[in-house]
This record gives sequence, structure tokens and C-alpha cells, in this order.
Amino acid sequence: MSILNDLSNDTVIFISGTPCTGKTTVAIELNDYLSDNGFNSKLIKINDFAIENDLVLGEDPDKFYKVIDIDKLNDCLNREINNFLSNDTEGSIKVLIVEGHLSHLCDGADKMIVLRLNPSILEERLKERNYSKSKIEENLESEALAVCSAEAYDIYGEKAHEIDVSDKSIEETRDLILEIVTGNLESPLGLIDFMEWFLK
Repeated sequence: MSILNDLSNDTVIFISGTPCTGKTTVAIELNDYLSDNGFNSKLIKINDFAIENDLVLGEDPDKFYKVIDIDKLNDCLNREINNFLSNDTEGSIKVLIVEGHLSHLCDGADKMIVLRLNPSILEERLKERNYSKSKIEENLESEALAVCSAEAYDIYGEKAHEIDVSDKSIEETRDLILEIVTGNLESPLGLIDFMEWFLK
């Protein structure tokens, strides 16, 4: 609870990363933890948000994933953020959590968190989810090359942080996010290096 004592302002947290790095699980845990401790916390899953707001342009014929209108997603998401933060909630601190692989392509976060995962662990998770071989290779390469972190830096600069979740529990990751958000921990981009795996 001591970490939460430092969370004294309304806050918007984005959580991104390569597919299967644990974004959704951690975001749900964080949202529940904050709600259970008296915060007015809301979670937006950005893929669901895009579908609900009719922002899907189509499907990539080669990679079989939905193509989202990022500009409209950004506009729509920022309206949602402004609406949430402007609602009166009788003094309780508001926290909006936005999770998903597209979140780092949108602005509006006070803190941008990128979850990183050792590619050898990521490979097993992708296989368990029945990703195609080409999709597995694409995601492993993206993780090894820190693509999400690089894209996040383009928008957020020093507001972007990354956490290596390879050997961490959900609760440990949740607490690290809170430490970053409250300014008690610096975890800047560029310190996590999986290139050794890529060069094997």
C-alpha cells in the first residue's frame, strides 16, 4: 500500500509490448488492485476499443490481423481520456489504464510502459497461442529488435519506460509499474537487450 500513497494525482497509464508479453494480464491485475484500494480506476483494452468504435479498416491478407485507423483511434481515445478525467468522482483519484499493442502509437499517457520478454520465453507463449510460424518469427524479431520501445520513444521520449518481465510475477510487474508511475523508479528505454538471442 505504501506505493499507492505516492499516487496522488489523476493518472493515465498506457501498457504496450509485443503480443504475449503479458499486457492484458498485468493491466487487469493493476486495475483490480487500484479499484480495491479506493481509486477510481478504469481499464481500456485498445483492440476492443477500436472494434467498438468502428475503427477497423480491414484485415491484412497476408498476416491476418485487423488494420486499425491509428489517427482516428488516437482522436477517439483522447476524447475518452478527457471524458474520464473530467467526470467528478467525489475526490477519489482517477487512474485510466490503456493496454494493447497499439497503445504506444497513440498519445495521451502520463506514463508509457513497454513490457519486454526474453524471446525464448515469448516463443513458447506464441506457440501455445497457435500463432503461425511466420507470425511467431515476426513477433520474435520485433521483440529482439525492441520495435515497440523504439516506436514508443518516438512519441513519448523520456515518458516511456520498459520492464523486463521474463522472471517477474504479475504482482511484481504491477508494483514496478506503480513505482515508475509515482516517480520512485526510473526504468528508461534502452537498458534491456535481447540482441544476443537474435544473433544466435
